[in-house]
Amino acid sequence: MTSESWATTAATRKSMQSNKSRDTKPELTLRRALHALGLRYRVCARPLPEVRRTVDVVFRPARVAVELRGCFWHGCPTHYRAPSANGKYWAEKVDRNMRRDQDTEERLNEAGWVLEVVWEHEDLGEAAHRIAATVAQRRVGL
Repeated sequence: MTSESWATTAATRKSMQSNKSRDTKPELTLRRALHALGLRYRVCARPLPEVRRTVDVVFRPARVAVELRGCFWHGCPTHYRAPSANGKYWAEKVDRNMRRDQDTEERLNEAGWVLEVVWEHEDLGEAAHRIAATVAQRRVGL
C-alpha cells in the first residue's frame, strides 16, 4: 500500500471503497416500509440548504429528518467494536462522524426540525411506524 492510503492492505482498500453511501439494504427496507404506510419523502436531501449535509429521508413540510445510522460508522453505543487493524485511524474517523452527527442534530433542532435516528440493528418496520407517528404529529401542528 502507498503511504497516502488509510487501508492496511490493497484488499481492505478495495473492500472499503465498495461500501455504498446511499441506497443500502437497510435504507431501502426502511423507505419501502415508509412508502407502504402512505408516506412520501425526499431521499438523500439537504433539510437545511445552507448546510452542506444530507440526511437519508426528509419530510420537508413536517420538518422531520431521518438518519439511518450504521453501527460501525456512527459508533453505536450497543454494537460498535473498534477494528484491530488500523485502530487509531478508525477511532478518529468514527469520532469525527459522531461529532458531525451531533452538530447536524443541533443545527436541525435550532431550525425547528426533528431528527429521527434509526440504527441499522433496529426493527425497521417498527422504526417506520415511529417515524410515521412523528410526521403525523408534526403535520397536525402545521
